[in-house]
Amino acid sequence: MLRKLLIANRGEIACRVIRTARQMGVRTVAVYSDADETAMHVGLADEAVRLGPAPSSESYLKIDRVLAAAEQTNADAIHPGYGFLSENAGFARRCAEQGIVFVGPPADAIDAMGNKSRAKELMEKADVPMLPGYHGVDQDPERLREEAERIGFPLLIKAAMGGGGKGMRIVESADRFDEALELARGESRASFGDETVLLERFLTHPRHVEVQVFADQHGGAIYLGDRDCSIQRRHQKIIEEAPAPGLSDETRRAMGEASVRAALAIGYVGAGTMEFLYGEDGGFYFMEMNTRLQVEHPVTEMVTGQDLVKWQLLVAGGEPLPLRQEDVHLRGHAIEARIYAEDPDDDFKPAPGRITFMTEPEPSRHVRIDSGVREGDEITSHYDPMIAKLVCWDEQRPLAVRRINRALEEYRIVGVTHNLNFLANVLDSRPFIAGDLSTRFLADHAALLTGTHGLSPLRFQALAALFLAENQRVRQRARDARTNDPRSPWSDLPGWRLNGPARGTVRLLDDEGHETLVGVELDRNGVYTLDLGDQEVRATAQLDGNDLLAELDGHVLRATVSVTRSAVTVHFRHHVHTFALPVPTHEAEDEAAGGQLNAPINGIVVSVLCQEGQDVSRGATLMVVEAMKMQYNICAPEDGKVKDVLYQVGDQVLEGQPLLVVDGRG
Repeated sequence: MLRKLLIANRGEIACRVIRTARQMGVRTVAVYSDADETAMHVGLADEAVRLGPAPSSESYLKIDRVLAAAEQTNADAIHPGYGFLSENAGFARRCAEQGIVFVGPPADAIDAMGNKSRAKELMEKADVPMLPGYHGVDQDPERLREEAERIGFPLLIKAAMGGGGKGMRIVESADRFDEALELARGESRASFGDETVLLERFLTHPRHVEVQVFADQHGGAIYLGDRDCSIQRRHQKIIEEAPAPGLSDETRRAMGEASVRAALAIGYVGAGTMEFLYGEDGGFYFMEMNTRLQVEHPVTEMVTGQDLVKWQLLVAGGEPLPLRQEDVHLRGHAIEARIYAEDPDDDFKPAPGRITFMTEPEPSRHVRIDSGVREGDEITSHYDPMIAKLVCWDEQRPLAVRRINRALEEYRIVGVTHNLNFLANVLDSRPFIAGDLSTRFLADHAALLTGTHGLSPLRFQALAALFLAENQRVRQRARDARTNDPRSPWSDLPGWRLNGPARGTVRLLDDEGHETLVGVELDRNGVYTLDLGDQEVRATAQLDGNDLLAELDGHVLRATVSVTRSAVTVHFRHHVHTFALPVPTHEAEDEAAGGQLNAPINGIVVSVLCQEGQDVSRGATLMVVEAMKMQYNICAPEDGKVKDVLYQVGDQVLEGQPLLVVDGRG
């Protein structure tokens, strides 16, 4: 049994492994870069060791530093997670040389599957179905062109050492082959230091179906069902489910048995994934093998009832597989959605930033959340921008689809652009519900997957203004109750005015800084009239913290609204809209207490106009914080001396954090 485990990874991956290790009584060591010093995985582990600067090339990918951390902490095993060094045969060998257990397959197995050309040769020998193609050593362009003509078009050029869609080109016709070959080779050379490519028949609408395999050190190997991973953007998965819908029992069994043959053929040990293309004709064809645990492994855990990380640690410690093939039973259906800080409207580009507000669905036996970030954490540009994996299970696929849609509605994320709305559009689309899946799903159904369905921009404005007005009214009544006689009739007249109803204006700014004025009028019966410019809306509101139950012209809506000094964000189902709020700069001064000046908003320090030890006068601007294209002056509350300057230009700050300390002159 392993005693102490170092996790050579970060984020939700590291958190996932740490939790299982803790349940097994295995002590854990986290590693971190400068960007991750306060990350969740660092706090979860029993110990943590710094690796280096933020770039992964200077920290998480430094084999010598990872091994030194293991030696320093007396760790007897290293779990590489998935990504970074997880499929690095050299790293596995170095672990073996230093007497450290590598929680993964032998280095030779990683080598065998790491080169796609060699892998296909081995799979052919193991009688694993293959697409027509060429993966030979002769890489002369003329030979490749001849093989392309033999295979037929369309075909796929793939980097032999590739992954993540790099070094990959689809060729529709012979006259485009030379150009595509040059591009694929160049990208492969730049990404992997190798320009070897392979060719294979391109299926126009295949599904991506994979099989989870497991092998121990005693010659045992089994498969634990299949997964469909067809919903992808930029050749990377975003929605996965188990079991793959629509496969016959015969096909499932054939896929699983082929996967076990493949694992035994290369002397595999541990968790691995065989990936197949599943054609419209019902045939399946080997694509590649991932020699590690996959990001989507939770859906397999949900339908098998097994903890695959626990299996990894048991097998790495020399134990046999916990189950035989005949003991593996699948129950129900599970779906995973990957929640990213990215912009679906801009080709899914990463959208780094700080998460200023976040609430999650309530975990249960039906709902699982794997995450490595919390409210207040920053999604940096250095690493994968994943926020969380939401996994939902139910007895049947339609129920699981319904459950994950409801869980997505309960997510609330503010501060970064994210893909919640896009995921919900996919999962709620008729093609997905019908199981009409393919790797071209996003392209084929693009019109269904964009936009905010079901709520107009004016409705978001109305909800924002209504929440702000009702929240102010509730707070005012609470203050009145503390200061006035609660038995007085004047304390029970909401919105009452001597000469008519209460009136006011709510100012909202869009993301371009354009101002919208919403007129708000409240009558003595607690009914609002909202003037939205083009229309008026009659409304009522009930608040429960951040939750708003609103009735707009007879239409009842439930929303969650988060408010900071700088912005109001409305969440309706899985849709979100943020408006900036103009805040008078003098209010920052009013917030000062005891000489400590706090951030009035979540933002970035754009100017520091003082230094420690400097004498300052009351009202002098000491620092400027910017958010949502607006600047907020942080001013001295009285004459005094600057004692501490806690942030510099470019630093991100959270609302309420101390920025400076000024000692008054009494």
